[in-house]
Formats: sequence, structure tokens, C-alpha cells
Amino acid sequence: MSIGSMIEDLIKSLFKKPVTRKYPFERHPAPERFRGKLHWDPEKCTGCQLCVKDCPANAIELIVIDKVNKRFVMRYHQDRCIYCSQCVVSCRFKCLELSDEEWEQAVTNKEPLEVYYGNDEDIRFLLERAAEQPVETPCE
Repeated sequence: MSIGSMIEDLIKSLFKKPVTRKYPFERHPAPERFRGKLHWDPEKCTGCQLCVKDCPANAIELIVIDKVNKRFVMRYHQDRCIYCSQCVVSCRFKCLELSDEEWEQAVTNKEPLEVYYGNDEDIRFLLERAAEQPVETPCE
């Protein structure tokens, strides 16, 4: 490659539109049939836990607070999820779906990757109960 051809390419590129998008200022829609973040509708859920049993990555936990009154909290480990959609297929009550709107999932730490779904009061109760339990440390 000679310097002359590089200068020619440089001059041509000065008058062309850029190939890249001005992300994040210009966002493009997610691709068709994209599998993004899992969403759970607690109103439809019966607590059968088929989604938990069928998840190959163990990304879903359904914590039963009161099964009679349908009080459940779902803990979704987004960092474990392989987005296979098996949980959505297994759910007979259509309370799970993979969003195509939330496709930007990069994070700098792991805290936002553990998502709790359910009633705010039930989530608060669960987190307080977990904070009260002593943490086990491995023997040396």
C-alpha cells in the first residue's frame, strides 16, 4: 500500500457520511425476535415453579412467602441467564416474557444483575430476613 493510495482514501472519506451510528444518542431498535431481560407478572403466577425446574442455568428462584394468598418473590440472576426462553415456554400461565426493549445489558458491577420481582413489601420482607441470617464462612 503506497502513501498515494492512502491519501486518496483519506480524501474520499472526508466527503462521505460516517458508517457508524452516533450511539448512545441515536439508538436503533432491537433486532426482531430478540431475547432480552426476563419480566414476571406476579398476578398471573400460581407458584407452580415449572420455570425454576426447567431453567438450565438456575437463573430463576421463586420464593414462596404465602402460597394461599399468592405472595411470591422472584429472584432473577441475569448474569446466569442464557436467554434460552425455556422458562417462558414452560410457564402455563403466561406470566413470564423476555423483553425486546431492554437490550442494553452491560454493567460495571454485579449488583444490578440480581433482580427481584414482586410486591415491594414482600421484597423488603425477604431482604430483611436474608440480612438477619448469619453468613457462613468456610473452615480454614
